[in-house]
Amino acid sequence: MSEITHQGKPPAATPLDRSDSRVKHAAGLRGTVSAFFDRVRSGDLGSLPVIVGLVLIWTVFTSLNPVFASADNLVNLLFDCSTVGVISLGIVCVLMLGQIDLSVGSMSGFASALVGMLWVNQGWPVLPAIVVAIAVGAAIGGLYALLLNRLGMPSFVSTLAGLLAILGMQLYVLGATGSINLPYGSALVNFGQLMVIPAVVSHLLALVPGAVILVGGSRTRARRRAANLSFASVGSLLARSAAVTLLLQAVVSYLDRGRGVPLMFGVFLGLAVVMDYALTRTKWGRSMSAVGGNHEAARRAGIHVGAIYTSAFVLCASLASLGGVLTAARLASASQQAGTGDVNLNAIAAAVIGGTSLFGGRGSAYSAVLGIIVIQSIASGLTLLNLSSSLRFMITGAVLAIAVIVDSLARQSRVSHGRA
Repeated sequence: MSEITHQGKPPAATPLDRSDSRVKHAAGLRGTVSAFFDRVRSGDLGSLPVIVGLVLIWTVFTSLNPVFASADNLVNLLFDCSTVGVISLGIVCVLMLGQIDLSVGSMSGFASALVGMLWVNQGWPVLPAIVVAIAVGAAIGGLYALLLNRLGMPSFVSTLAGLLAILGMQLYVLGATGSINLPYGSALVNFGQLMVIPAVVSHLLALVPGAVILVGGSRTRARRRAANLSFASVGSLLARSAAVTLLLQAVVSYLDRGRGVPLMFGVFLGLAVVMDYALTRTKWGRSMSAVGGNHEAARRAGIHVGAIYTSAFVLCASLASLGGVLTAARLASASQQAGTGDVNLNAIAAAVIGGTSLFGGRGSAYSAVLGIIVIQSIASGLTLLNLSSSLRFMITGAVLAIAVIVDSLARQSRVSHGRA
């Protein structure tokens, strides 16, 4: 005989994944907050450390020089974030596999040189020149993957060799002059220096994330409820959606006090959204995480590991080429200095600082966005304070070291929590 309660009704079904310490779907917003702290205690920090760090950096620089938080300075900061940020998106892909590409800086410089040579010196239309530059990058990424898959050459070695070879090709393409000026007033240069998203469009786009959270969360809630699993309350979904919408609307309104949201930054965010969808919602993305976690187990599970490596390196080199094109647009020139200096290290540091693990198997496209904002904030703040660039390298290095330490400790915490 089935069990009945003292009121004569059958007891409510208990969620199959119920845990007294973690599942509190009936507690609404309080349960959501409690579940968040439970995840933090278990080592699942997500983007929390970098967000806290970013708040501290902005607070310190604003207190030292209020110009830092001005709308005009933040608009310039977002313009500068876009170039290296696109390169960092590709780095996220290879780091998720436990690999590395040390040649992204040189690749971006070579791509800018190719565009300048084909467009300005050879008279090509700008769009075919850009397509050729990105295609060359994809071919070089495919070569790295071939060396790894067929010869077992570590990516550290192959991409280090590529760094030197590509730098040589960049110098060869630029020739004796060492630089090529892009036409002022051209669409590409205006895109890199002046174009912003119209205010109305910016506000409409700022509504999208909140709507996605609400609609996607409602669908997930319905599926989990139907499967007798724990689910978020309607109140918590509405609260999250409203909070994100209000925050983004406030940011857009503030940036509109200056020139507005840079179109180039909008393109960067669009690429991050597409990559996040690919990493989290597609079979390819799940395969990336599996190969990065344990490539041998992934191979035995039927995943084509070689194809995954190839896709990551091709995508990384292609995005590095696109980043080089954006850099040329931002500077209105292609020169021997493009892609050198700290471009390479900043692209890698941005991905790691943002939360992508150096151990492989875990990463997010949004980590590149957060990481590059941190790095450019440090650079902008020190420039406004008229301090030496040497401090920028030291502070960025310290932030990178802290990020790796936090990632390592969080990884150990997850392992310990899993064993417990």
